[in-house]
Amino acid sequence: MQLTKGVEQAICIIVLLATQESSAPLASDEISKRLGVSPSYMKKITRKLVVQGIAVSVPGNNGGVSLAKSATHITMLDVIEAMEGPIQLYPDTGLIRLAFKDGEYAQKGQEILKNVFSQGDRLLIEYLSKVTAADLLKEGLGTSNLPTLNWNRETLSDVLKKEQDDLK
Repeated sequence: MQLTKGVEQAICIIVLLATQESSAPLASDEISKRLGVSPSYMKKITRKLVVQGIAVSVPGNNGGVSLAKSATHITMLDVIEAMEGPIQLYPDTGLIRLAFKDGEYAQKGQEILKNVFSQGDRLLIEYLSKVTAADLLKEGLGTSNLPTLNWNRETLSDVLKKEQDDLK
C-alpha cells in the first residue's frame, strides 16, 4: 500500500495551519507557493480537509484557510481518510472465486484473506488514530510548545532563530 502525495501535502498544510497565528487565516496563494503546486490543485486538497472538518475556508480579501480544530485533535487517521477515504488494504475483487471456480477452497481462501487484511486494517486504524498532528510537530521541533507565526509574512526558521536570540 502506498499513500498518494496528497496525504503528504495535506500534512504540510496542517503543519502550516497549526503554527499559523489564530487571528490570521493563511492565504491560499501562500500555501500554493510553499507546496509548489497550482492554486487549483491546492484548493482540491484543502477542500477535502474542509469536508472532513479538519480545516475551514475563510472568504474575503484577508481570507484563506485555518484549522477547524486544534492540532491535538487531528489524527493521522483523520488526514489519511480525508485524502484517501476509509482504510481498506484488501480490495476483494472476487478474483479468488473466479480463478478457482467458486469451489469450497476458494470460499475458504477468500474468507481467510478478508480476515487477515481486516485485522491489518483494524491495527492500522488503531495506531493512526493515536498519533496527532501536534505530537508530530512537537517531536519534529523538539519542543512541547508549538510556535505561532504568520506564514503570510515570515518563516518558521525566522521565528525559531528570533526565539533563540531572545534567550541569549
